Amino acid sequence: MNVLLQQVTIICSTSAFNKQVKDILILNGTIKQIANNIAAENYVVVKGNNLHVSIGWMDIFSNFAEPGYEYREDFETGANAAMAGGFTDVMLIPNTKPIVDSKAKVEFVKQRFVKTALNIYPIGAITTDTNGNTLTEMYDMYNSGAIAFSDGIKSIQQSGILLKALQYTNAKNAVIIQIPNDISISEGGLMNEGIESTKLGLPGSPAIAEEIMIARDIELLSYSNSTLHITGVSTNKGLTLIKAAKQNGLKITCSVTPYHLFFSDKDLINYDTNLKVTPSLRTIEDVNALQAGLINGDIDCIASHHAPYSWDEKVCEFEYAKNGMITLQTMYGTINDILNDTEALVKLFTENNRNIFGIPTPLIEEGANACITIFEPDTEYIFEECMIVSKSKNSAFVGQKMKGKIVGIVNKGMMVLNK
Repeated sequence: MNVLLQQVTIICSTSAFNKQVKDILILNGTIKQIANNIAAENYVVVKGNNLHVSIGWMDIFSNFAEPGYEYREDFETGANAAMAGGFTDVMLIPNTKPIVDSKAKVEFVKQRFVKTALNIYPIGAITTDTNGNTLTEMYDMYNSGAIAFSDGIKSIQQSGILLKALQYTNAKNAVIIQIPNDISISEGGLMNEGIESTKLGLPGSPAIAEEIMIARDIELLSYSNSTLHITGVSTNKGLTLIKAAKQNGLKITCSVTPYHLFFSDKDLINYDTNLKVTPSLRTIEDVNALQAGLINGDIDCIASHHAPYSWDEKVCEFEYAKNGMITLQTMYGTINDILNDTEALVKLFTENNRNIFGIPTPLIEEGANACITIFEPDTEYIFEECMIVSKSKNSAFVGQKMKGKIVGIVNKGMMVLNK
C-alpha cells in the first residue's frame, strides 16, 4: 500500500509537525516522508477540503455482538462501522454469547481481527458469565491480551466482589471499568425520574442510582488503591464526585457517551426507543454540566457505548425495547460540534484514552508505522439511515446535522476510505 496524503493539517501534540500543513508519503504501511510538497508516482493520492490527519482514533467501550448475537452485528460490520467513524483501535466489551470470561475467549476475539485494519482490545469479564457473583481468572485473561476488566453493560452490584476485583488487578496495574447503576434503585425505570417521566407516564430511574454507585466505588477504590474508570457518567453530581476523587489523588478517570452530551430526557417526548439507554438520558441541566466538563477537562475521554440491536428489539413498545444505540459513525460529528476545538477533540480520541489503559500512542514522524485518521473538521452534512454500515440501524442521530466528515483511516499497512 503506497499512499500520498496531500496538503493535510497534522494534529498531533507529540509530532514536530503539529498544526503544520504537509504532504505525507506512506510506503508499505510506514511513513516514508513528511514534507511541504512531495512528487510521487504510482501512489494513491488522498486530498480534500481542509483535510486533517491525526494518529488513529480509539474507542474504549463498544459491542460488536459476535459471538452469539450476529443478527445484531458481527465482527465485520462492527469493524466497518468503527473504521467509517475514523477509529483504528476499539476496546470490545464482554457481553456476547458466550461471555468473554476466559483466556480462550479473549484469544478468539483477538484472532478474528488479525487481518483487518482495526486494532482490537478485548475487555475481560470481571465475573463468570457476568453473573456478578464469582470472579473470573483475570490473570490468565490479562496475559492473553485482555486490556481491562468489566462486566460491560452490567454494573457490579456486590461491594465485596468489586473490592476483590480492584485488589486482584492492582498487581498488574490493570483497569476496572464500571457503569454506575444501582439496580436496587433503578430497576423498572424506563427513563430519568423527574418532570418529563411524569409527563410521559413512564416509570423513572432516579439519578441517585448512578450517584450512589459512584460514591460507593470511590470508597472501594480509596481502600484498594487500585485503578478505576467510570464510563457512561450522566449527571452533574456524579461528575462532581469523580472530580473530587481526582483531587484527592485517587486513580480514577471517567468517560461519557456522545448521546448523554447531545440528548436530554426532554427528547423522549415522542417515545423514540432509540433514546432508551443505560444510564438514562438526564435533564438539560445535566447535559450542560457534562458539556462544560468536556470543555474544561473534567471528562477524560469519550466512550461510544456502541450497542446494536435489531429492528424487532427496537421497533416495539417503549417498555419492551432494549437499551442502547449505535454511535461509532456519529461520534465525531457529535463531539466536534459540541467541543468546536479540533486539538482538544483529537486528544480525547487519541491520547487520553490510550494513557488510561496503558496503550502506546502512535507517532506521526518519518519511519513510524502509519496509524492515521483522515478527516475534514468543517464539512457539514445530514446523517441519513442509508449511511449506516452497521447491521443494525438503531441510531437516534439519523436526521441530525453533523459537523465533521471522516475521510478514512490508514493502519496496519492498509487504507480504508469512506465512499
